[in-house]
Amino acid sequence: MRRGLWLAALPPTLVVLLLSSATPAETPRRAASKPAAPAVVPSIHLVKAGDTLTAIASRHHVTIAALVAANRLAGPDVRLRLGQRLVIPTSVAAGARARRTAALGRTAPVGRVAPVGRVAPVEHVAPMVATQRRPAPPKTLVLALPDFSELTPLFVWPVDGQVSSKFGRRRMGWHKGIDIKADLGMPVAASAPGKVVSSGYETRYGRVIKIEHFNGFMTVYAHNDQNMVEAGDRVALGQLIAAVGRTGRATAHHVHFEIRQAGLAYNPLYMLPLPPRTTLLEETDEEDHDDTDD
Repeated sequence: MRRGLWLAALPPTLVVLLLSSATPAETPRRAASKPAAPAVVPSIHLVKAGDTLTAIASRHHVTIAALVAANRLAGPDVRLRLGQRLVIPTSVAAGARARRTAALGRTAPVGRVAPVGRVAPVEHVAPMVATQRRPAPPKTLVLALPDFSELTPLFVWPVDGQVSSKFGRRRMGWHKGIDIKADLGMPVAASAPGKVVSSGYETRYGRVIKIEHFNGFMTVYAHNDQNMVEAGDRVALGQLIAAVGRTGRATAHHVHFEIRQAGLAYNPLYMLPLPPRTTLLEETDEEDHDDTDD
């Protein structure tokens, strides 16, 4: 009662101001918008003279298979045209990072409030089934694409034949090179010019030749039936250095071929020119030897 009399004694304008300040108006809630995943724009490579899929893949740190799929090419041995525009696909790691960034920006976990300007941590949930870890390769074997494309010598195939055993992981261990099938006595050529640093016999490799090239590169030719050069000889590109055999730990005639750089073994298929025909990239039961050691 006293309050009503007190308000009645005040001017009408002041009464309105007092009543409006006693009940603050609600501010409309703004709808929280989901953060958009960062857009990943693929880059374009313009084919120049001398470009190969191997060199382009190495330069952009993607696989040859990813280049073929992204550009719908007929295969890894397709002939490139000058001025051809190739889409460089985004790596799997970059895509995963983008998806993870978008997921972190959505909402805070239930029961927690994220401070303004910060993102609440996402709680880790252990997988239901533990995945079996694959054994790591030896430290002297590199599975990734080489990043020294500008320094690579012009390598050629040491012998004409199909790849019967690939580089990397095999049933019985790790393979530091590729095996190229060829008939007994077929000529083996130097893959690049250089100096012969070793020509002899080793338990696993049999008759083997090692040639040193510029920029720290070395090529290895193993299981030869006959070595035709000696340590200290200088050889030219394509020069005859050996004959195909099956000496050492081998059960079929072939050339075990390696390319090393600074002591590390790389996949020769990343540095050799693509052959004019499809190669057989399957490990066969005929070659059960182990070339993981020198």
